[in-house]
Amino acid sequence: MRAGLVDEVNDDLRDCACDPEKMATGLDLAVSLGGDGTILRAVELVAREGVPVLGVNVGHLGYLTELEPAQLPQALERFLSGAYDIEERMMLAVSIDAPSGSLPTRPLWALNEAVIEKVSHGHTIHAAVSINGTFFTSYAADGLIVATPTGSTAYAFSVRGPIVSPRQRALILTPVSAHMLFDRSLVLDESERVGIELIDDRPAILTVDGRELGTLRRGDSTTCAAAPYSARFVSFEARDFFRIVKTKFGLADR
Repeated sequence: MRAGLVDEVNDDLRDCACDPEKMATGLDLAVSLGGDGTILRAVELVAREGVPVLGVNVGHLGYLTELEPAQLPQALERFLSGAYDIEERMMLAVSIDAPSGSLPTRPLWALNEAVIEKVSHGHTIHAAVSINGTFFTSYAADGLIVATPTGSTAYAFSVRGPIVSPRQRALILTPVSAHMLFDRSLVLDESERVGIELIDDRPAILTVDGRELGTLRRGDSTTCAAAPYSARFVSFEARDFFRIVKTKFGLADR
């Protein structure tokens, strides 16, 4: 078995490093040591090759990590013996059309979300949103989030978006501090796609799974749709997503 290691602290592992584009080649398993942010990076590196990720929590309670560090040796033994399950999570495919030339043109992939957000304090962005290529409405807001069900408990949750079971496959469009009467989230089917185009001279930052990629300007646009592959997570027992939510937010049992 060939295993890859993704760790939050990279300085001490430089001798083990490889080109990120080659990370997934020949891997049977990627082990992520850290929190949910480290898992997001691990998924970005290996998901296209179908490599499963095993998350080991080094830090606070995470939604995506499966194990505590002391459990890792036994977990690897179980993986090698085939005593595990695979949980699949929907991902986003994010494409960019940027005539301004300020953003990468390659496809981008996200497990949590893509965010278009204002650059300056005191200014909103103005964006035209289309659904399946048909104009829906224009938003005046601090930003717009397109999230997966996994990402519904990340940034979208903090701006009062809905919590969606990760077993679902959907796109969740949520405005950030909308300066308009229509400020609700939209939950779309996985077959649908969301286009967002800036329509005035106020720039916006594009962030994908926490990674700031560059500045969008008037006429630049992004399109978000379900990715053609899923993130794959190693699991040793059924994960109770709603129990995790209760623990995370200290909800009472009665």
